[in-house]
Amino acid sequence: MAPRTSRVLHRSLRETPPKAIGGEGVYLFAEDGRRVIDASGGAAVSCLGHQHPRVIAAMAKQASTLAYAHTAFFSSEPAEALAETLVGHEPGGLAYAYFVSGGSEAIEASIKLARQYFIERGEPQRQHFIARRQSYHGNTLGALAAGGNAWRRAPYAPLLSAAFSHVTPAFAYHEKRDGESDAQFVARLAAELEAEFQRLGPNTVAAFLAEPVVGATAGAVTAPDGYFRAVREICDRHGALLVLDEVMCGMGRTGTTHAWEQEGVAPDIQAIAKGLGGGYQPIGAMLASGRIIDTIRAGSGAFQHGHTYLAHPLACAAALAVQEVIREDGLLERVKERGKQLEQRLTERFGNHRHVGDIRGRGLFWAIELVADRASRASFDPALKLNQKIKAEAFANGLGCYPGGGTVDGVRGDHVLLAPPYIASADEIDLIVDKLGSAVDNVLRSVNH
Repeated sequence: MAPRTSRVLHRSLRETPPKAIGGEGVYLFAEDGRRVIDASGGAAVSCLGHQHPRVIAAMAKQASTLAYAHTAFFSSEPAEALAETLVGHEPGGLAYAYFVSGGSEAIEASIKLARQYFIERGEPQRQHFIARRQSYHGNTLGALAAGGNAWRRAPYAPLLSAAFSHVTPAFAYHEKRDGESDAQFVARLAAELEAEFQRLGPNTVAAFLAEPVVGATAGAVTAPDGYFRAVREICDRHGALLVLDEVMCGMGRTGTTHAWEQEGVAPDIQAIAKGLGGGYQPIGAMLASGRIIDTIRAGSGAFQHGHTYLAHPLACAAALAVQEVIREDGLLERVKERGKQLEQRLTERFGNHRHVGDIRGRGLFWAIELVADRASRASFDPALKLNQKIKAEAFANGLGCYPGGGTVDGVRGDHVLLAPPYIASADEIDLIVDKLGSAVDNVLRSVNH
């Protein structure tokens, strides 16, 4: 039997990660004395950095009065206040919030709500969902079926629902053809989506599901202008819902509270999580339009779904404090300002780099894609595990970044994602890019020789 170092089932079963023993601002502190810049917010989670005093104080206050009450019996003040903050002004028609413990749960709830809505409307034949390849919607079986991450799906393929089909993503760097304009690319993707509706039968489709800015699977991929307006028009024409997954890109990460605000559309259902609570407590939410909830209220009168920790008072109190800090400290403007700086610094450092094919993103959500050859956009051999080597090299030099493999098709392609906290200073943004540049160059030197 192999020597055991930990009873915790870690992501790697062959090594135990270092222990984090503290944090402050953009830094995490390891047991061995290292200070690591959290340049990806973990997985785009820690939007306010670590140990923010106002959030910690709000959590302590809530814990001293009420930590937990089951939603079958009670609501709570933090849950009511957080819902009012998020949807009291009904952004884009979203009027209700359903609080869960994370992004996968938010997506599961979104899928179930869409299905129940059509049952209660007298359209039970609407049982198909269309999503996109190279997407990620979570790791539960329903969310995994919705997503298009080939590597994550593969072991569980026999268990995944056939209700989900996938179309080409709005991933211009790999999917746009030579000589094709943005408008032509959008028109081609829209035609493909329309064809998928027709293949399934337009009145059998419940929803189209997409990330406004694709996160972990493809690396901060933004859609060409007009894409989401075209998608919204197709959904409306066929009576299907638009579900947007903003688990990673939402709650201020792209410079507006919701990423869809920059697309000129609003969803019928939205999933949020990571930046909602900033990592201070596990929390996610499904936001739903008044039209959907009113239909169910007038029908069965209840959403046929639930979890033990729905609207957890301590989690809601933490998230409410995070959202108050973002608003009161004007952090959305800061995200825009630091985001421009991050884009500029990445462009200066990697714009002419022979092995960086694309620099993409929005707000404080950016990625670089590594290529063996810029002209052909050919990827490195996946066996090199280039993205993992860059992560390890950066971490050894005090930088936490979020790598991804299979960027192109689930097998080939490497990218590194950055999602620094909204509180990051100008100097810290510079330091992040400098450390990433050193890591990329050091790893490529070892690979090329």
